[in-house]
Amino acid sequence: MNAGVFAMIFVGGGLALMVGGLLFRVREREKALAEILDLPFGERDVRPDSLSEGYSPLVEGTIGLAGKMVEQFDEKGDMRAALERARIPMRPGEYLITAGAATLVLAAALYGLTGSWIVGLVGLVIGPMGASSYIRFRIARRRKAFEAALPDALTLIASSLSAGHTFLRAIQMMTEEAEPPLSEEFGRLVAETRLGDPVIDALARMAKRLEIRDLDWVVQAVRIQQTVGGRLADLLHTLADFIRAREEVRRDVAVLTAEGRISAWVLTALAPFMFLAIQTASPGYMKPMLQGWGLVVLGFTVALMTFGSVIIFRMCKIEV
Repeated sequence: MNAGVFAMIFVGGGLALMVGGLLFRVREREKALAEILDLPFGERDVRPDSLSEGYSPLVEGTIGLAGKMVEQFDEKGDMRAALERARIPMRPGEYLITAGAATLVLAAALYGLTGSWIVGLVGLVIGPMGASSYIRFRIARRRKAFEAALPDALTLIASSLSAGHTFLRAIQMMTEEAEPPLSEEFGRLVAETRLGDPVIDALARMAKRLEIRDLDWVVQAVRIQQTVGGRLADLLHTLADFIRAREEVRRDVAVLTAEGRISAWVLTALAPFMFLAIQTASPGYMKPMLQGWGLVVLGFTVALMTFGSVIIFRMCKIEV
């Protein structure tokens, strides 16, 4: 490898260390906040001003500049809301800096492996797409886990109501027994009610934040029950059975479409993998494709592969 490749690897390693340090500081900040929240009232074992300790002036200024850029292009705060739904404990500016550094590391690694600046540019395009896809992946995974655990949670709440507990106390008891993400979201609901927010309003806010249709139905059912009366425990039992049946249908659909989804992933990843393997093993073999009309052919091929992958994924995506 020439000096340019060594320089790219050195720069990529430095950026990777910077990203690792940033993530470590984020985790330490979350642990400090958790320690303070777990203390009894009046305790001062952890300094409250420890949460206000920031990064170095250079890093803090860079994060602030990135945050201002995000605010200019994202006035509605969609990125902040997405990070919150994905449970990524980072500010938009921090995530932007981390994603940018990871993108540069990926581009440097691809250039170091292939020796082609075109492949390095492809890494610069893939990086932001990967950062956005990671957020959507985290949101989808938490949503699926929440939907799978919701019927059992409603059944537990209904049983507590039948035993004579109030609705809020039943939710608290369920939160103590549940696993994340159910315990995290309902724990936040309980915390909001302690600040004076009505239970049904906090529940509606949680349904809006998570964008889960089953939870919207629960909110509507509870609102109707509060208006017309009736036994809330029986209503929640009925909702739990209905949601559980929908979850079974959703799982059947996922099994039946698994072959198509796997085929889409394999067919989409096969061509880039073969290109990188050939370019790494024999750099001169693909040289005609990286100049002149070869670039046009590669661009047309990428467009066709993208179009085909989108069609296959849309065919396999069935709403239940």
